Amino acid sequence: MISLSLTTPIQIFFNPCLTPFPHSLAFHVDLVTGEGFQSIASKFGLPHVVVNCAALSVPRVCEKEPDAAMSINVPNSLVNWLSSFEERDTLLIHLSTDQVYEGVKSFYKEEDEAVPVNVYGKSKVAAEQFISKSWPNFAILRSSIIFGPQTISPVPKSLPIQWIDGVLSKKEQVEFFHDEFRCPVYVKDVVTIILSLINKWIIEGKQMKLLLNVGGPDRVSRVQMAETVAHVRGYSTSLIKQVSASSVYRGSLIAS
Repeated sequence: MISLSLTTPIQIFFNPCLTPFPHSLAFHVDLVTGEGFQSIASKFGLPHVVVNCAALSVPRVCEKEPDAAMSINVPNSLVNWLSSFEERDTLLIHLSTDQVYEGVKSFYKEEDEAVPVNVYGKSKVAAEQFISKSWPNFAILRSSIIFGPQTISPVPKSLPIQWIDGVLSKKEQVEFFHDEFRCPVYVKDVVTIILSLINKWIIEGKQMKLLLNVGGPDRVSRVQMAETVAHVRGYSTSLIKQVSASSVYRGSLIAS
C-alpha cells in the first residue's frame, strides 16, 4: 500500500512517517508534474492500494492561490501514473471534504448536490469528478474535521484539538465561531473505514465506485469544540469569545 501526504506546496512523500518505521520506502514526488513516479515504479512496482491524503487544504491559502489548489488537489499526475500500468485495478482511496457542500442545511447525504462555496471545495469537487471519470476502482471519502493525537512523527500542520489547547493555554481570550457546524471525526475511525474498504476489496475482488460521507456522530460548532477542550484541560470558558463565521472571510461557511 502507498500513502500520499503533502509536505510542501508541491512535494509529497510516500509513507512520510519514516522515523518510527525505518524499513519503509520513501519517495519524493512532484504532485503537479508527476516527476518521481517512475522511480516508484522501478523500485516499488504497481501498488495494490493508494491512499491519497495529499492536498492544499487551508481554505484561506486556496483562495489566495487557486491555481495551486487545483493543480495539487486534482490528482492528474497520480491517475496518469496508475493508468500507465497494464493492470488498472489499483484501489484508489481519495480523501475529500465536507466543504464540497453549500452549508445551508444539516447532515448532508452523499446524493445531495455538491455546491462548494470556496476554492478548496471547488478543487475537491473537481478531483472527485476527475477520479470518477478517469479511474475504475475508487473510494472517495468526504471527511469532516479530523481530530486525534499528534502523529508518531509530528506533522508541521496545526491539528484542530492541539491548536485549541495551545491557544487556550495562553490564558488569553480567543474568538471561535458559534454558527459554523461540522461533524468532527476521530482519526482512528477514518483509518478503520479505510482498512475496512481495503479488506472488502481484497475479499470480494470487485472494483468499487464509492462516494462516502465520513463524519462523526455529533454536530458541533467551533465554540462547542473549544468548550469541550476547556472542560477537559481545566481552562476557563470565559476565554472563549463567540463570534459569527461571517465576521471573518475564510471562503467558507459550513453547516454539516
